[in-house]
Amino acid sequence: MDDAGEICSFSRSSSSAREDDEEDQRWAALEKLPTYDRARTALLAMPPDGELREVNVQRLAAVERRALLQRVAGVADDHARFLAKFKERVDRVGIKLPTVEVRYENLNIEAESYVGRRGLPTILNTYTIIMEGLTNALCITKKITHKIPILHNVSGIIKPHRMTLLLGPPGSGKTSLLLALAGTSTLKVSGTITYNGHSMEEFVPQRSAAYVSQHDVHMAELTVRETVNFAAKCQGVGHHYDLLMELLRREKEQNIKPDPEIDIYLKAATTGEQKAEVVTNHILKILGLDICADTIVGNNMLRGISGGQKKRLTTAEMIVTPGRALFMDEISTGLDSSTTFQIVNTIRQTIRILGGTAVIALLQPAPETYELFDDIILLSDGQVVYNGPRDHVLEFFKSVGFKCPERKCVADFLQEVTSRKDQKQYWIGSDDTYQYVPVTMIAEAFQSFHVGQAIRSELAIPFEKSKNHPAALATSKYGVSMKELLKANIYREILLMKRNSFLYIFKAIQLKLVAINAMTVFIRTNMYRDSIENGRSYMGALFYGMMMIVYSALAEMGPAIAKLPVLFKQRDLLYYPSWTYSLPSWIIKIPISFLNTTVWVFLTYYVIGFDPNVLRFFRQFLVLFVLCEVIYALFRFIVALTRHPVIASNMGPFCILIFMLSCGFILTRDDVKKWWIWLYWISPLMYALNALAVNEFLGQIWNKSILGYKGPLGRLVLGSSSFLPETKWYWISIGALLGYVLLFNVLYTICLTFLTHAKEIINDEANSYHATRHSSAGNKGMVLPFVPLSITFEDIRYSVDTPEAFKAKGMTEGRLELLKDISGSFRQGVLTALMGVSGAGKTTLLDVLAGRKTSGYVQGSITISGYPKKQETFARISGYCEQNDIHSPNVTVYESLMFSAWLRLPVEIDSATRKMFVYEVMELVEILSLKDALVGLPGVSGLSSERRKRLTIAVELVANPSIIFMDEPTSGLDARAAAIVMRAIRNTVDTGRTVVCTIHQPSIEIFESFDELFLMKQGGEEIYVGPIGRQSCELIKYFEAIQGVSKIKDGYNPSTWMLEVTSTTQEQRTCVDFSQIYKNSELYRRNKNLIKELSAPPEGSSDLSFPTQYSQLFLTQWLACLWKQHLSYWRNPPYIVVRYLFTIVVALLFGTMFWGIGKKRQNQQTLFSIMGAMYSACMAMGVQNSSSVQPAIFVERTIFYRERASHMYSALSYALGQVAIEFPYIFLQTIIYCVLVYAMVGYEWTCAKFLWYLFFMFFTLSYFTFYGMMMAGLTPNNAMSAVVSTAFYNIWNLFSGFLIPRIRIPVWWRWYYWMCPVAWTLNGLLTSQFGDVNDKFNNGVSVSDFIESYFGYKQDLLWVAAVAVVSFAILFAFLFGLSLRLFNFQKR
Repeated sequence: MDDAGEICSFSRSSSSAREDDEEDQRWAALEKLPTYDRARTALLAMPPDGELREVNVQRLAAVERRALLQRVAGVADDHARFLAKFKERVDRVGIKLPTVEVRYENLNIEAESYVGRRGLPTILNTYTIIMEGLTNALCITKKITHKIPILHNVSGIIKPHRMTLLLGPPGSGKTSLLLALAGTSTLKVSGTITYNGHSMEEFVPQRSAAYVSQHDVHMAELTVRETVNFAAKCQGVGHHYDLLMELLRREKEQNIKPDPEIDIYLKAATTGEQKAEVVTNHILKILGLDICADTIVGNNMLRGISGGQKKRLTTAEMIVTPGRALFMDEISTGLDSSTTFQIVNTIRQTIRILGGTAVIALLQPAPETYELFDDIILLSDGQVVYNGPRDHVLEFFKSVGFKCPERKCVADFLQEVTSRKDQKQYWIGSDDTYQYVPVTMIAEAFQSFHVGQAIRSELAIPFEKSKNHPAALATSKYGVSMKELLKANIYREILLMKRNSFLYIFKAIQLKLVAINAMTVFIRTNMYRDSIENGRSYMGALFYGMMMIVYSALAEMGPAIAKLPVLFKQRDLLYYPSWTYSLPSWIIKIPISFLNTTVWVFLTYYVIGFDPNVLRFFRQFLVLFVLCEVIYALFRFIVALTRHPVIASNMGPFCILIFMLSCGFILTRDDVKKWWIWLYWISPLMYALNALAVNEFLGQIWNKSILGYKGPLGRLVLGSSSFLPETKWYWISIGALLGYVLLFNVLYTICLTFLTHAKEIINDEANSYHATRHSSAGNKGMVLPFVPLSITFEDIRYSVDTPEAFKAKGMTEGRLELLKDISGSFRQGVLTALMGVSGAGKTTLLDVLAGRKTSGYVQGSITISGYPKKQETFARISGYCEQNDIHSPNVTVYESLMFSAWLRLPVEIDSATRKMFVYEVMELVEILSLKDALVGLPGVSGLSSERRKRLTIAVELVANPSIIFMDEPTSGLDARAAAIVMRAIRNTVDTGRTVVCTIHQPSIEIFESFDELFLMKQGGEEIYVGPIGRQSCELIKYFEAIQGVSKIKDGYNPSTWMLEVTSTTQEQRTCVDFSQIYKNSELYRRNKNLIKELSAPPEGSSDLSFPTQYSQLFLTQWLACLWKQHLSYWRNPPYIVVRYLFTIVVALLFGTMFWGIGKKRQNQQTLFSIMGAMYSACMAMGVQNSSSVQPAIFVERTIFYRERASHMYSALSYALGQVAIEFPYIFLQTIIYCVLVYAMVGYEWTCAKFLWYLFFMFFTLSYFTFYGMMMAGLTPNNAMSAVVSTAFYNIWNLFSGFLIPRIRIPVWWRWYYWMCPVAWTLNGLLTSQFGDVNDKFNNGVSVSDFIESYFGYKQDLLWVAAVAVVSFAILFAFLFGLSLRLFNFQKR
């Protein structure tokens, strides 16, 4: 909700210089217009002289559009005044704005989950769950999941015009309560929730309320402005149009002249053609996103906006909704306290003045932010501990026996007072009388408290539905018409295509190269029309062209999967129906299909020598174009059905395999078993190939006879492959393909409509947050020896190439400077806070000092205890807790820490000491109770954000570093968890280590636990570097001495005050340059002297050096990586389980389709069918292994970048571990496939032949898997990897020796045949099985002789093929390791 979205901003009136009578005359003219026209006509002051012009907001000229957007682009300071003026306007005519009162009574929420070891997603557990699901369906066994309660019988009232703060430790049920109140919960909810007395079934809750998630899910390629603008277009204006029309009608009746600023904004935001832009601009302004409005959002691999800006974007995307109730979940993560205060204050102004309803969950609200709220809901262990006015909360806890100390933030007190560990310090009585008061007793006491009794009394009286405003609750499902939603989705899809244009251009160029390759292999000078065998070469060229189109579409799956989380979020919030998303994703991609088909057909058709008739040329074009659309639709359907990158990567090749086997080329229709003939008739590739064949072989050029045969040659070729040899089948096939296009797109839409995205595994709120173990606050966890070190840096400058968006705005400089002459020192035993507003350059400075930047230009000097910094040694003695908590998802907390300690602690530390050290660190940051919890993926499964943050800190602490950088270690944590983390950090510093933390929202207690402050302002300049002092006295003294800086209020948080008085707005208002004042201060000179002193090496010291590059030997690195990869693979069922299921299905498919064919020797076509089976299996299973391993590699590669930057291991040891763990899984896959297929196809059962078959299949699957790994290492993302991979799949397909044997390949391409791994596989498989078979075909030629004469395979050179497939596996594995060592695609 945002009536900020309904009424946004305005600029200060420039019409004061206008003559009143002129303005009155214009208003009088407007009053004479009908209400409909008056709602679309406004007076606009045109720059530069403010000339009033009457404009139609629906039809604006370009200059008028710019003037309008400038006029309504207000500033945050004007927001409250604007809201007040708007409220005054509606009150003046007696219009009552709608309000919503939310009641929840006896609310219970529970989840079902496997617990303990059964909850881990191991391969064994997955198969067990599958079998249990089957037995449950057959009523043989009962479901054994456990019901886990999250909220217990909670009740309360949320009133309009009031701000409600939701507090509680992680795991208390905050998110579950907000989701339930917003009507978007997927868990089992019982009890009653009403809006103005109406149950959820009586209105559309998603349109009446807005839920702002704590997870930032956005499309990385869109800019901030485009993201919010899309949301504004989808949400529409709600009841505001009716409000405007009624307002204008009443004002006309009462002869009231409206305020011109209010008038033009309301009309522009409600009826104007730029209404979405007007709302967007204001939302961006009040949330402080205007400075990054034209910056892409980005992700882990694509540089974009900061984490704090992403969080604000999530808020902006939702508050454009016209709904009246707002539920916001942890919106302050990554924001400094000053920005949080401004955002909450803006929301408060809107709620108070316009009568909205808001519940906001915050983790660490500063005292001044806490004071903005009217009511408090305190949750703990799934129970409401307090729900009522903020003024009575301390009174209630005092009645229970607890008191908030002075200088203690009340919000922090409330979150700690229910904790077993922290409760005692707040007990009013003596320690002797204290006994832990459990949450249930406090909750019961609240029911007896006068506030609790008042709520029960009010709930007993139902809300009168007659008081409900007609516009308060939405009854329409969507905000705008289907046409507008479709236009918005089309525009966004076009934008995404533009942002990914490089991918499509690259794919077109690649297709062009492959086309040139194909047409020079099947060149017409080597292609003859004098026999059925030569006709088969033309058939092979048609088949290859068809498969090229099929494989090129594989690359579309990656981007489609990446967009699904955003789709499901927006679909569930009723932004749009699924069909308005699926239709543009189909229609907008048609030009891509057209381009691909054009490139292929126009290059290859005449060079290969197909029928020269131009009509047949365009008919071939039509077939391949429609086929391209079929395959794109099929892969989109697979993506929507599976909703998982690894499963989709398996399903894609599987479908290709089925359709390829049944298309009539590898296995002719006459050879298809009767139980599989239905598959032949439903294969889209059969219709495509039949249409291509009929189009070609019924041409005039094939209408000739050959000796010994009756009928035209073309029909003989069609008959030999059992194709349907009639012209009508071309058009029947085209019709069938068009039907498949429609079918797959409809199925795609149905899946998007009814299926849901993978939901979060309940382990945050399904378990109590409070640990039962007790740990002391001593110096545990940091008992290992280390070398105390300091770090100094002087005149640090960091710049990047100026982004195109800035150049478009007129910036002429070639580089954008992010850090400007930064100097300072961080010393051992000193805890330094690095602070500044969002965008000041805090993370950038840490990245530069830690050596984590992968791009840009760094200038200046950095020394470590007087010696120039060397990144190789610095990484060994430092730790970096990154802002993004990146960990391997399929290992537990304990395993993550053991892995870090194993590789980063010195080799002298034995395993027992290492294990003890890990346990001490876990106890230090209080995650010992979580040691067996799976880490999982952020926002999807595993640990909550605050537990993940503590794991990030622990991973660095177990390395026993001398210097530790922590980027926002308390972001995403509640007050108690932040206190735990800061206590651990303080203990770490007290051992003599150097620790620097960026921090956004410190409480007074946390802020004053730091020794020194490094304060930066926007633009990357330092404005204070020095001690904080007792109760921040040094900091306060420095800034209060500056003229124009207001004094700090009693009890005010010094960190918030500091950020407020040094903000850019204050600098402009007071004309003070804090950076220049600092550089002219005595403090600056003192710091310069300190830098000079610390930049000189102490006497008798030596530079850092280590006998080896890494802490552990190469073998140990490899074993550690292998150990972690083993755990990751064992707990990755979507990758391993699906691979084995795919293998079993493929084996059974091949076995039944080629049943007993290995024993047949009647004719050469039988041998071609056998080779076709080998070729199909090799390509299908190989491509499946290659494509399915790539998403897994990309997930782990992000973690690899972090671990490599910490100098944990070499790229080669990691790569060898990744390669080695594949061998047992590939071997088992090979055994499954070979045993099934070998027996069913009927190959000769001799030990040697079976082992050869096993050998070649094993190394074929190996080199395909390693090839997929290599491509993942060589490319920046999954989409690009898929594009490049498919190019080589097609080239290998062409030179495999199946479509065209070696002896028929032109001599200028024959060299590549020897370089094609698939050619060696087919050589080895066919030769090992039939190279020594002397049985004769019907024409008297022996099998072995035909193999040697036609394919060029020789039995005595079988060992060469064996060496070749092994060599390719080794080569691709080596290149994978080399790519990891040489390339870093992470943009920082």
